Amino acid sequence: MPYGQPPPPPDPRHRRPPYPPPQWQPQRPRSGGGAGAIIGGVFGVVALVFVGLVVVGALIKSSRHADPVSPVAIPTFSPFDRPTDSSASPEPAESRSTEPTSSAEPTSDTVPTGRQTLNTSLKNNTLYRTGGLPRVNCPVGSPSVRSGSQLKALIMRTSTCLDRGWSQIMRAQGLSWQRPGYAIASVRGRGACGDYPSAGSNVPYYCPRNLTIYASTTALVKEYGDITDWHGTIVSMMAHEYGHHVQQMSGLSDSWWEQTSRSSSQSGRLALSRRFELQATCFGAMFMRSVSASYPVTPARRNTLYYFYSRVGDWPGHPRDHGSPANNNRWFRQGYEKNKTFQCNTWLAPASTTS
Repeated sequence: MPYGQPPPPPDPRHRRPPYPPPQWQPQRPRSGGGAGAIIGGVFGVVALVFVGLVVVGALIKSSRHADPVSPVAIPTFSPFDRPTDSSASPEPAESRSTEPTSSAEPTSDTVPTGRQTLNTSLKNNTLYRTGGLPRVNCPVGSPSVRSGSQLKALIMRTSTCLDRGWSQIMRAQGLSWQRPGYAIASVRGRGACGDYPSAGSNVPYYCPRNLTIYASTTALVKEYGDITDWHGTIVSMMAHEYGHHVQQMSGLSDSWWEQTSRSSSQSGRLALSRRFELQATCFGAMFMRSVSASYPVTPARRNTLYYFYSRVGDWPGHPRDHGSPANNNRWFRQGYEKNKTFQCNTWLAPASTTS
């Protein structure tokens, strides 16, 4: 079930583990050494203590940078592992949030600002320095996805939560920000990028021409209602579309489109599209983690999301432009469990995780 290219990326880099401290074994004292032996022993102990302190200091320094430079997508979730206790407490999220502001978007690989030079490339984008999304207070109650008005209200309510989280961390790095627009129809409509839903599709889409997310509440339920009727799955799909807005604001979209335009093969263009879409899925998962305490997303609901993302993606007979269900599941889990933008850097990940 689907939803809405130059040289291959290098293999992910691996950190070399820190060298272990030397294993010092105390020697049994020999008799008859005299004062010289005692003094020599004292200096030996002092030297060993000094070496130990140097080693410990090196290990502490190394631990400050314990996160890998490149993302390593976590293993695929098995739906058979899902717990059934929906009353379990929600997972912890992180810190505070603020309101968004508006500014112009970056347009090239390095964009000078008053504070710093922004990197808008795919692999080293400034966005990857923003860290994780903070905790966002976003209680939604129990709306019914079968009610178009309730579903639209839910989408608009959670859109403000998305704004609070993403605007805070992007503005902190000097990235441009403005709230996306929304066009939510009960059945269908026409926007700047064409009909919504598109012909032959029921999924929402993001239009970079006017920074607007388009969706049909009827189509959303028709497309995803058979997998689960929990509203959080549809909100996570809208968070995926919002992820495309984050890509647009950070310059990732322009860089992706430039590479796509230069690609001489269909397979290369599809490979770039999959990395682009899987990154948006990872960003959407970060949002679901950020609201897990208040939405709430209990551990059982989290596993419902994992199951859901094992059922969406490029099925046989469809274009391979969004990633396989297994890899959609993989990158959703990546974003939810690690909640770091650099861990959503699909452009550095192995090709096997973006197929």
